[in-house]
Amino acid sequence: MVYYRIAVVAMSKPSFFRADQSMSADRTSSVGSACSSRRRDLVFVVNPQGANGRTGKEWKKLLPYLRSRLGSDCNICESLTSGPCHAMDITREAISEGADAVIAVGGDGTLHEVVNGFFWGGKPVSSHDPEVTHTTAIGRVDMMIVLSLQLIPLGTGSDFARTFRWKNDPCEAIDRIAKGLRSRIDVGVIIGGNEDSHYFLNVADIHLSAKAGYFASRYKRFGNLCYVIGALQAFFGHHNQDLKIKVNEGEWEVCSNVTALCIGNAKFFGGGMKITPNADPSSGNFEVVILQDFKWYDFILKLHKLYNGTHLSVKNVFSRSVRSVEVEVEELEGGGSSSIYVQSDGEFLGFLPRKFVVLPGAMEMIQ
Repeated sequence: MVYYRIAVVAMSKPSFFRADQSMSADRTSSVGSACSSRRRDLVFVVNPQGANGRTGKEWKKLLPYLRSRLGSDCNICESLTSGPCHAMDITREAISEGADAVIAVGGDGTLHEVVNGFFWGGKPVSSHDPEVTHTTAIGRVDMMIVLSLQLIPLGTGSDFARTFRWKNDPCEAIDRIAKGLRSRIDVGVIIGGNEDSHYFLNVADIHLSAKAGYFASRYKRFGNLCYVIGALQAFFGHHNQDLKIKVNEGEWEVCSNVTALCIGNAKFFGGGMKITPNADPSSGNFEVVILQDFKWYDFILKLHKLYNGTHLSVKNVFSRSVRSVEVEVEELEGGGSSSIYVQSDGEFLGFLPRKFVVLPGAMEMIQ
């Protein structure tokens, strides 16, 4: 039996597709009536190679149901990605063409690329057109198979969806798009390094967890087991590191022996680990969780707490709510420093220093 999960987020859209009525200023609103006079254009960005090709196969099975449910009101366009970053290009083109929704088909990696496709040169793509008045939505199809009471994510990861407790019901997922009820969510932006600003919806992390994610990406053919393999590999040669942090543009402070530092816009990462349990993507704040002076055996003994989100009561685990946080490496004795890994939503972004800022209500999610 195959189940599908869909989520949708919205941003500004080019002006040649005018809204029939303006959006309400309320936190939650409906777009159904605004689109009733014309067919909506839905662009599905599909990663056919996701989960060793299973995403592409299951997408083909989903298409007939999508068309029967939405085809009378919507134009359904599928666009297959051909490699890394292609989803970003597809998304930007879809926005420029006036699509009503861009929906990522695959795992968290595909969703991450589509989110970044909504931005260009440090601004929303739509802001490059001064006459933009309408909205384009971004969405997510997360496909899963139920086998012997085990869930096997076809996109390898589905952590962002866990925060919203979306059910694995294809009818409910498609209904979410059909009804078009929206609520605003926050987006995180990462500034620094030699690249443009980078955007994330879920969790950004630093040091051991980011290094584990970097290695895990090499083993995605093993499904969620890739996170375990990545963590084991990351432990080899790992050393806790003193980091400098600046919260909310305040003063610099030193955090000693940092094992991992996680910046949560949502709650889960690493295949279901509830690392930032108090994070709320509609709060206007990140939750920052810092693990200090952890040894390899601490993770084994406390792993269950990390997965169920009760680790904040553990010694050497600290949590705080922030609007922004800047992180640098504290210089080692002798003037040297370590290369500290950074990632967001499972994507490797290089090394410190970096600054993380929340953009409150920057997108609208169709629930």
